[in-house]
This record gives sequence, structure tokens and C-alpha cells, in this order.
Amino acid sequence: MSSARLRELHVAGTPLLLPNAWDADSARLVEAAGFPVVATSSFAIAKVLGYDDGEDAPAAEMFAAAARIARAVSVPVTVDAEGGYGLEAGELAERLAEAGAVGCNYEDTDHVAGGLRALEAQAERIARLHEAAGDALVINARVDVFLGASDERAVLDDAVARAKAYLEAGADCVYPILVKSPEVLGEFVKAVAPGAVNAAPLPGGPDLSALAELGVARISLGTGLWKAVRADIEAKLAGVAAGKLPY
Repeated sequence: MSSARLRELHVAGTPLLLPNAWDADSARLVEAAGFPVVATSSFAIAKVLGYDDGEDAPAAEMFAAAARIARAVSVPVTVDAEGGYGLEAGELAERLAEAGAVGCNYEDTDHVAGGLRALEAQAERIARLHEAAGDALVINARVDVFLGASDERAVLDDAVARAKAYLEAGADCVYPILVKSPEVLGEFVKAVAPGAVNAAPLPGGPDLSALAELGVARISLGTGLWKAVRADIEAKLAGVAAGKLPY
């Protein structure tokens, strides 16, 4: 399926809902439930492969997992490519295309040096990726300034500046991950309009309907579905250990 279809599903106020998958089977379930796009969760995939999140898993294994997911479904697939695994833009675009992905998450956290990349440096990386892939790749540029922020309003200006720069560089959507305050998220959405914004429903934050009312164009469950499934399995295993069958 084409990147054009994925791109057109980003509608402010009527957001694309993505229950992120971690393997071919979960991706098939997402499609069977009627969702028009499958997104991957790098955290969940890394854990399933036996690694930690944050580019601990080898890039080859992550792309192989993405390819299995893309082969398993007929809807567009967007891949959480973390910070790009140290690949140059041309190679990253090529690896994503080979895996069958028509979209990707691309974050501004530097997993090698630690911390965030400079705004200008990340904008240049996005511009190079956009140039390499063209319209064949929908870029969801993650804005990580809210990660670990004790005061979300204190970092709002930085988040908005990054988002605007990333959109100007060729990103199709921006993702201020882990922002919980509806007021701060609402200001962010208005500040970067008409750019598309991705958000996530978080404990203590806006729910699905509230996120739509705030004008986001895309909602990701991230690790939420995987964590819920894992917790259910853990509970059932405890029951089995106590002599109770789970079925």
C-alpha cells in the first residue's frame, strides 16, 4: 500500500488511531480489527527479540522484524525506526523500503552520545531522509523534549521550535512524545498548525476523544497494547503456577 494513503489518513480532529504491533501475528490482528494502518513499536519488538529499547537491538534484526510484519498485512506499515540506527539517510530510506515500510518514526534522541540532538542537526537529518525517500516515505518526526521533563510548560517553546523546523525540513507529522498536559498539548497543536501532530493516550492525560478534540491527527498506543497483553500473560502464568489453567 502507498505512502499517499498513510499520509491522507492524518486528519486533525479525526485522528488516525494506531495500536502498535510487534510481530506478524499481532499485525494481522490489528488489520483484522479494521485498522487501516499497522504501526510498529520499537520497544515491544526489541523486547520480543531479547533486547532493550533505545537501539540496543541490532538494526538488521529490527528491519527483519519490520519486513515480517509488512509481508503479513495488506495495509500500509509505518515503522518505528528510533533514531535511525546510525545509518545515513540514503541507507535508512533504502532499508525501510526493502522492509516494505511506507512510513517511519524518526526521533531526535541521540542514543550514542545521549541526550537530544541539536535542533539544526536533527532538521538536517530529516531533510536528508526526505530527500532520499521522497514522497514514498511518511516521516513522523519525534520531539523528545518532554521525556523526563518535570515542567512541561518550561520546554514547550523548545518543542514548538523543533516541530516547526522538522516540518519545514520535510516531516509529515510531529510527535511530542509523553506530553501529558492537555493544555500544553493543545498549545503545541495550535502553534504548529497546520502541521499534523501525533500524540498518545497516557495515564493521567487526555483520552482518545479528548486528543481528537485537541486537534491531533494521529494517535499511537505505542507500547500500550503490548504491555497490556504481557500483563495478561503474566497473570495467567501466575494462575498456572497455582494450579489454575488459563483456558
